[in-house]
Amino acid sequence: MNRYPGKEKGILIVISGFSGAGKGTLVKSLISRYGNYALSVSMTTRNPRPGETDGVEYFFTDRENFEKTIAEGGLVEYAEYCGNYYGTPKAYVDSKLAEGKDIILEIEIQGALKIKKQFPDSLLLFVTPPDADTLKNRLTGRGTETEDVILKRMARAQEESEGIEAYDYIVVNDNLDECVDEVHELVSAARRSPVRRQDFIKEIREELLTYAKGAQK
Repeated sequence: MNRYPGKEKGILIVISGFSGAGKGTLVKSLISRYGNYALSVSMTTRNPRPGETDGVEYFFTDRENFEKTIAEGGLVEYAEYCGNYYGTPKAYVDSKLAEGKDIILEIEIQGALKIKKQFPDSLLLFVTPPDADTLKNRLTGRGTETEDVILKRMARAQEESEGIEAYDYIVVNDNLDECVDEVHELVSAARRSPVRRQDFIKEIREELLTYAKGAQK
């Protein structure tokens, strides 16, 4: 039985969090474990990390091409973070939402707030470790950044902590498996929010109106 008649549009899910909070691992596990998610691949001007592939983790480009894309209106949002641009291609997002896919945007807080303005029914999740010491240890454990860069990322995390209230939910990434299930539960609950069930509300109101008119005869 279809409890929610009509074609259901996908949810735009914005996942942000401190660098080192485990956002990437969380998103990969979520997509692997559950079927209806699709990751929006962002465009960036930063250099690829070891093991990253163009078109998979990011679309890697230079500043000139990125700024051209901005001028052409080809990005839903973009932001500059630690000297590099990051942005979300618009065409991909629109097509996947229309297909009913739940699109995940893994973006920084500046971009998340821009998304919320354009898509008021988007779901914003902020991922954080249980404490600052854990965050520092995770950044150090990567082995990909210098101590100076790590300290800059910790300073940036302090700045980002001032914007957490703008998000719908905080997700503490302490145990990965539990964290993945928690995010899926939040998305499932969001599907039942009236703001995301406008077609269903309209349809049942029309059906009830038919009965109401019959009662007036």
